[in-house]
Amino acid sequence: MRITVVGLGKIGLPLAVQYAGRGHTVVGADVNPDTVASVNAGREPFPGEAHLQERLADAVRGGLLTATTDTADAVAQSDTVVVVVPLFVNDQDAPDFGWMDSATKDIARGLRPGTLVIYETTLPVGTTRTRWKPMLESGSGLAEGADFHLVFSPERVLTGRVFADLRKYPKLVGGLSPEGAARAVRFYEAVLEFDERPDLERGNGVWDLGSAEASEMAKLAETTYRDVNIGLANQFAAFAATQGIDVYQVIDASNSQPYSHIHRPGIAVGGHCIPVYPRLYLWNDPAASVVRAARDANAAMPSYAVGLLKAAHGDLAGARVVVLGAAYRGGVKETAFSGVFPTVAALRAEGATVTVHDPMYTDGELRGLGFDPHELGTEVDLAIVQADHAEYRELSAEDLPGLRAALDGRRVLDPDAFPEATVIVIGDGSSHR
Repeated sequence: MRITVVGLGKIGLPLAVQYAGRGHTVVGADVNPDTVASVNAGREPFPGEAHLQERLADAVRGGLLTATTDTADAVAQSDTVVVVVPLFVNDQDAPDFGWMDSATKDIARGLRPGTLVIYETTLPVGTTRTRWKPMLESGSGLAEGADFHLVFSPERVLTGRVFADLRKYPKLVGGLSPEGAARAVRFYEAVLEFDERPDLERGNGVWDLGSAEASEMAKLAETTYRDVNIGLANQFAAFAATQGIDVYQVIDASNSQPYSHIHRPGIAVGGHCIPVYPRLYLWNDPAASVVRAARDANAAMPSYAVGLLKAAHGDLAGARVVVLGAAYRGGVKETAFSGVFPTVAALRAEGATVTVHDPMYTDGELRGLGFDPHELGTEVDLAIVQADHAEYRELSAEDLPGLRAALDGRRVLDPDAFPEATVIVIGDGSSHR
């Protein structure tokens, strides 16, 4: 097949490489000329994705993957177009379709009869039918369902392990017509391989959910579930702390029964997915009070964590506080909706002098994010663990000299390594010293 992948970001580029690795001719289209140049040179434009560099180099060397900034031209030469362009949420929690609208108009200009168009970017329910279909038809002069087919199939992978996740989870599809859905099933069966999943009654593979709307909602539902579950865990943690209870023991005990699947509490919920997709769901269903309450509970956690630190130490005015971790989660160089931003803001509001450390970021990169960089070994009064980088499990008093108290927002510190400091863990009713 001839395939165009529109959007060569942390999901789109691994997808393009995956398709090329199955022997198909792939063109990656992206508006960033630096990304395009990097891909054409066989060099990954971002770090941290397992196996991407070697598989990208193989695909480019084999002539199966090229990149371009001309989306319309790439689409005009393709049988199938897969769209993985970012969708943002604005300050009013409404979707900002700017980049996707622009990409869709470019796709429409190059659209030819017989093409299958698949959107993988997570969308509010109804977007494929009510926004992309008329935009593609208007820009191409073609009729969906007759001249081309339109399908929604959500990406379900996590950055850092995209290739493994592509094998692990069923591929969900939903078309605007039965023929379009059938073509999408055949497409994904040709470009993906699936692990055996005896735990799934339906088996692993490509699942046709019957409509684009069902497929759109499935992605929102699975991610919103996680946000709601974490919100519940965070509320359990806050209550447990007032009762002198270790909530982690409670959660482990509860989850020993097969109908309980309580997640872990923590200082923040970050990334492109979990904090964002519940907002897209709420845009469709504003009366969803459970979803809204969980989102509010999770958004309040950085301020709650700073409050715990203040309760343990006293007035934070003038205190030297290091926030450990700028990334939204350990091992991933990404700050999208990271808890570092509200945590630093809450500390500064208390009058603290705040520095930020992250092993994945240079001092210049941290300054570019608006932070004063911190070097381990520098004197501090207080610390907050915001990201669960593996390196932080090895920290000791020598790394944070002068430390009086630490708020461990990810349960990674070894309290015994800080004999002169109080270590507070979110969800643990006892402080460690």
